[in-house]
Amino acid sequence: MAKKRQEEEVKTGGWITTFSDLMNLLLCFFVLLFSMSTVDAQKFQEVVASLQNSFSILPAGGTSIGEGQMVGSGISQLKELDVYFNQVVQNNSDGENEEDIKSQYEKEAEAESEKIAEEIAKALEDVGMADKVNVEFNQHYVLLTLNGAILFDSGKADILNGAKPIIKKIAQIIKKYDKNVIEIEGHTDNVPLSGRSRFENNDVLSFYRALSVANYIKGIAKVDPKLLKYAGRGENVPIASNSTADGRAKNRRVEIKIYNSLYSTN
Repeated sequence: MAKKRQEEEVKTGGWITTFSDLMNLLLCFFVLLFSMSTVDAQKFQEVVASLQNSFSILPAGGTSIGEGQMVGSGISQLKELDVYFNQVVQNNSDGENEEDIKSQYEKEAEAESEKIAEEIAKALEDVGMADKVNVEFNQHYVLLTLNGAILFDSGKADILNGAKPIIKKIAQIIKKYDKNVIEIEGHTDNVPLSGRSRFENNDVLSFYRALSVANYIKGIAKVDPKLLKYAGRGENVPIASNSTADGRAKNRRVEIKIYNSLYSTN
């Protein structure tokens, strides 16, 4: 009687080969990642060239740049991809960094402020007001300074009738810059207000003086209200010593800041 053939023992050692292959692939993968982490400009260019020749997404290997969609890709192409890559590499090779860009930005801003300051100084001279308004500038804005004594009576915020023509001419001059942010600040000396003033302190007085000038300019120059700012700084930002009468007179002032276009924000 024939005997039933015994089943052969199943050998399971084959998994070792598969596992070894997997480990080798992982090792190669991480070596590749490490090598890519130290890519320099030359290697980057080689990668771009390889993409051009192999996948036809750039001019050297195809005609897809500028034609909208990559056929069959299902996604929009990045227009002028090779130009973008080359610009990135070029910027890195030139050593351009954030500080260089910031420095160039500041130079351009200051140059614009200087141009505006020269235009305003010339306009003030033409209307015979060069001696009544001090003009300065920095990289942020042009600063016009008016002596408070010619604008207001002591302790008051109503513009004197004799000062209105001065502010009117200034408003007509800065009307040209109605797209720029304009900030008006009131300043006082450190002498406390007497009981005759309706304002509780110098901070409040300086604010209402700035507001008076702002409203007058807004009515003449038709400045966009969202670009017009005003503030009262009181005695907190002196430009001269408050220990002398001359110094206190300089500190009682109204400042008009006309920001250049690079620093003007809505």
